[in-house]
Amino acid sequence: MARKESEADREARRTIAQAQIRQFPDPVLRSPALPVEEFDAALEELVERMCELADDAIGAGLAAPQIGLLRRLAVISFEDDEWIVLINPEIIEHSEETEVGGEGCLSLELLLREHHSVQVERSTRVRLRWQDVAGDWHEDEFYDMPARIVQHELDHLDGILTVDRAAPEVRREALRILRERLS
Repeated sequence: MARKESEADREARRTIAQAQIRQFPDPVLRSPALPVEEFDAALEELVERMCELADDAIGAGLAAPQIGLLRRLAVISFEDDEWIVLINPEIIEHSEETEVGGEGCLSLELLLREHHSVQVERSTRVRLRWQDVAGDWHEDEFYDMPARIVQHELDHLDGILTVDRAAPEVRREALRILRERLS
């Protein structure tokens, strides 16, 4: 019979994973990623590593720039669902309807530790087009929280962080917390 993982073991795995994720103000987080052109075994290994890392870090998603790779690749998961691999993703349509909601970010771990989510306005629906690890194209719509997660991860591929999307007063508060903790 498999033993349930202890809270201390889970936290240790999260800490190890978090140490592998680039943190603000690392300049790679502000750089646009380049398209993935090679769909090979190395890409499959990278995707597997990213899924494990995001799972260990207790994240809903992870983009390649967050681990220092400027490639248009992200993995996302909704609740306990399987990981969805987004290669060369692009939003081809979005709703005019928006909603403001709190977002955490594995690259803003100092804010996560402070239980500070950044309030960001996002479209409530997006139509996304992307490739999988075999290079096959897919298209689907995402709504509400999944749409928010998709937009958040695609922002990473364009060198944009949640603080960049926040209202000025929210941005100032988040940056103040980050400056205090970094100094």
